[in-house]
Amino acid sequence: MGLYDRYVLPGLINAACSARPINRQRMKIVPQAEGVVLELGFGSGLNLPYYDAAKVKRLIALEPSKGMLAKAEDKAKEAKFPVDVLAETAEKLSLPDASVDTVLVTYSLCTIPDPVSALNAARRVLKPGGRLLFCEHGKAPDYDVYRWQRRIEPVWKVIGGGCHLTREIPKLVSAAGFGVDTMETMYLPKSPRWAAFNYWGSARAN
Repeated sequence: MGLYDRYVLPGLINAACSARPINRQRMKIVPQAEGVVLELGFGSGLNLPYYDAAKVKRLIALEPSKGMLAKAEDKAKEAKFPVDVLAETAEKLSLPDASVDTVLVTYSLCTIPDPVSALNAARRVLKPGGRLLFCEHGKAPDYDVYRWQRRIEPVWKVIGGGCHLTREIPKLVSAAGFGVDTMETMYLPKSPRWAAFNYWGSARAN
């Protein structure tokens, strides 16, 4: 890990992902989590204020980035429920099968190197009937926007720590063996359209 990835990138990601339109998206999806929750890509803990503490028994927060770990561990101390921060990748998830009630992933599937493997691991650890909750940005449905996404993406991946602009979230979820229960989409306001198309909803294992 270079100096940029360890010391500069975490601050940039934290600032970008705490913008008001994104926080409004978090408010729509995070409070639905319940029971034992696994969060993929905990980052600096930006979702923590939006969990319903009355519904969450325990949070297992996955964060592999060394640059984010200190922020994640500090934020975890503020929670009103137990939080265990694990410094491992979703693709190599160490949790036992059928051990969590909810998996939450927000603004992380864009960056995870192998998102289908990560979601496969999430499906493995979900209890029967458990839910995957997701809120992500990705490929825009409008060709003119998508064309700009493709142009910008190679540079954006370097600046944004591997962030992809054109991942098709519903296809990734389906490829990992989930069936989508609910999904909504929109362009976030006051954001560049090439980075603003959002998908959010829930899914269960097929």
